[in-house]
Order: sequence, then C-alpha cells, then structure tokens
Amino acid sequence: MKAGKAAWAALGLCTALASGAMPAGAQEPPAQPGLAGTRTGVPVTVRRPTLRRIARRAPPRRVFGNDGSAAAAADVLGQTATPPTLPPGTFDLGNGLSFLLNYTGQGAANPVGGIRQGAAWAGQVFFGIDGDLNRLAGIEGGSFHVAVTNRHGRSLAQDAIGNNTSVQEIYGGGQTTRLTLLSYQQKLFDNRLDIEVGRLVANIAFLNSPIYCNFQTNSACGNPTFVFKTSNFTFWPVASWGGHAKAWLTDTVFFHVGAYEVNPLHQQPGDNGLDFSTKGATGAIVPFELGYSTTFANDELPRNYGIGGWIDRSDYSDPVRDMAGGRAVLTGLSPATRFGRSGIYARFDQMVWRPDPKGIQGLTLFGVAMAGTGGRLVEDYFLEIGALQTGTFAGRPYDTVGFVINTQAFSPLALGNIEAAQASLGLFRRIPRQQIMMELNYGIQVTPAIRLTPNLQYIVNPDQTRFPYSPKNIPDTLVVGAKFSVDLFTLAGLARGPGSP
Repeated sequence: MKAGKAAWAALGLCTALASGAMPAGAQEPPAQPGLAGTRTGVPVTVRRPTLRRIARRAPPRRVFGNDGSAAAAADVLGQTATPPTLPPGTFDLGNGLSFLLNYTGQGAANPVGGIRQGAAWAGQVFFGIDGDLNRLAGIEGGSFHVAVTNRHGRSLAQDAIGNNTSVQEIYGGGQTTRLTLLSYQQKLFDNRLDIEVGRLVANIAFLNSPIYCNFQTNSACGNPTFVFKTSNFTFWPVASWGGHAKAWLTDTVFFHVGAYEVNPLHQQPGDNGLDFSTKGATGAIVPFELGYSTTFANDELPRNYGIGGWIDRSDYSDPVRDMAGGRAVLTGLSPATRFGRSGIYARFDQMVWRPDPKGIQGLTLFGVAMAGTGGRLVEDYFLEIGALQTGTFAGRPYDTVGFVINTQAFSPLALGNIEAAQASLGLFRRIPRQQIMMELNYGIQVTPAIRLTPNLQYIVNPDQTRFPYSPKNIPDTLVVGAKFSVDLFTLAGLARGPGSP
C-alpha cells in the first residue's frame, strides 16, 4: 500500500535526522517578541499573535487551549503546517474576515506486533472562517467563528493493532463532511473576560495545548486520552451546544469553566453537524481549570501550569454489568446505563532553555497527571511526560524534535471483564494492567506552507479491551508513521508561513 511505503520512507528519514539533531540558535532577524498593535481576548501581557498576512517575528507563545477562533482550533489540534510556537497561515481580507484552508494526513504501518501487520492512511480537510465583528459591524470585542471538516481514511489501531487508542489522531469522529464549529465570542472588561457560545467541542478549549498535537499518537493529541475513556468529554469534530468563559484574574492567572451538551446521536455515522436540536441529549459535561500562564511577552522562559477537572452529568454504559445485572461480556446483553462521572488533573509545560531571548527556538518540557474521582471507570489514572525542541540544525529554525511517553492504568472493572471472558474459555493468565505508548518524531518545515513529521511509535502491552476472548496478549507493537500538513492559502501565496520572505 502507498501508506506503508510512505511510512517506511519516513522511518529512514526520521532515524537519520533525529540521530544528528542538535540545538541551534534562533535564525530569525532580531525583533521584539510579540506583534505590536494586536487586539486579542486576554490581557496585553498574555496576548496571542494576530493571524494576518504579515512577516513573521517571534510571537507570544501559546497559553493552554485556544483563543476561540477557527484558526486557533486548528492550531491546538495540530492541523496546520507550522510548528507549535507559531500560528497557522491565514488569508486576511483586511476587512475583518480571515480564512484558513488546511489538509492534514497521517500514515502509519506496524511492521512488528499487533494482531496482524498492516498500514493505513487517514486525513482531514479543514476550512475555517473568523470574523472580527468590531471591524465588520462595530461590535467591540465581538467575533464569530466557523469551521467545516472532511475526514476520511482508515485506522491502523482499529484494523491491525487491535488496541483502543489510535496511532493516527486525525482519524475518528465520523469519516464524513460536517459543520464542526459555529460560535459567537464576546470579550469584555478590557479583554479580561472571554465568553464563547454556540456549536462547540470541549477539547479545543480545555485540556489542550499546541504542544500535544506536535505528536501523531492519539494518546497525547488532541488531548490526553484518559478524559475520553472516563467521561463524555466532547471532541473534535463532533460539535454540540456549549459555552465557556475564561476570566483573567491577573495578567498571569486565569479561571476557565465551560458546559457542553452530551448527545450520542451526533456521533452516529453520517451525522453532518447540521442537526441543531437537543433530541438524544443525555446530559452535560462541565470542565474547569485554574491556571498560571506566561508568554514570550512577559517571561524569558514561558510556562503554563494548570489544575482542573470535569463533572460529567450524563449517561454512560456500565463497563461490567448488563441491564439485568449480569456480566455483559458473558451474557451478550446490552450494558446497564449509569449516570455521572468525574475526574481531576494537573498539567504543565515549561520552556527550560532558550538560546536567543528574541527567538522562538528552545527546549520545552511538559507533563500531565490525571485520575478518576467518581463513577464506574475503565481506567484508574494516566501519566505523561515529554519534551519538544524547536530549532535543531543550523539553518533549520522551524524544525522540531519531540518525544512523549504516557501510561494508561486500567481499572479492576476493565481487567475483570477480560479475566471473566478468559475464565469462560478455561484460560487463566496474567492480563497486563497498563498500556504504555510513546512517540519520537522529527518535524521538517519543508516550505513555509508544508510540514512533514516522520515518527516512530511503540506500544507496550496493547490493551485487549476490544477483544476480551483473545487467547493471548496482543504483542508489543512498533509503528512507523508520518504526518503531512499543508496550509493551502500559504501555498497559493495568499498567506505567510514560517520562513516566508
């Protein structure tokens, strides 16, 4: 298959480049960090860069989550052809309207391990519109955002590996065309309060960072996977009714809270995001976070620290019991319906080395710890640690090298299901209690419009929650992958990307 050949080519490229990677100083001309004269939704010391057709300088580094725009959603989800420290290339008409058009594809093959060997390709077309209503209609602090996506392709984890966490983050949420974002945003009190309502998803505003989607593994990107395994946290590209508000208590401290409709009907195959009714809704999820955030504008080594959690007041399927009280894995009956789960987390990212105080290049460390606090859960906790170096070789200021490793600890409920299925076959063997996933990648800024990220992934103890009757454990798995992203307006010369003249 073409995806398999591309992935093997990526392996050689990744190995050659990563083995020789070394820190490099900033390659940009001297410039003050940040873009002067911008008006965004947070205090001046934590402003994000305005996305316009202007030459790039060192912009303020991202804070947790995004600023509500369609371009920022693409940014935090890694669906742009720029490194995590730079915004995507957008086509600004100059009248308050700006557009983003991106294609991102991810290929993966498993030459070793899994249930069988195979290869798969998945991709997404992203079209976004951001409207500044102050410029368009004189509504100070107001804006609207629209995004339409088309997802297509296959999942290697689903087809060949057999575990429940994808190695291609771009796969999922319905392989179809859908309206993914339609929102109104209002900034108040000199941009210290930022409110957004409409057709939204929780995972572009909470528990996210552009750093996470520097990686292809779905265990880290778009969010630490634990939140999806233990709650009905809504996810891109499946939008529902929702809203969130971020209040900047000081120039560096914020509190963020949201509420999002949980509606399983929107996740059905063929859903196009145009059904705005609440038919099928089973409740809502409320994420929250208290954070501390600095940027290049007010900190030589920017950092983000946050503690938060979620309260899920919606229905979910019991992981063990069926509707009659028996063990569903043995009876084959539909699972019992439960209500209410919750969880907590702490996370950080911290730049620890920056060779040029006027550049974006440097080394950033990041980590996440998560645990469930209520409900009948299939996982007990999740831990992640990683590093990202921006700027590698001389003359390669926008290339990156990154590594992430995380572990998912399965609960006694999840393991009990597998053990019961095995016992029914007369088998008694050790069931691995944790799934460990890791990725090493090298991001190549091929042109200002094109970015290629070959990667190696390894899975220790791929979980078999999807196959509880399998007579043996799924073998540890090596995955060779490559992520390809192109900003099409930049490619056409209507927007600027990293290194544009």
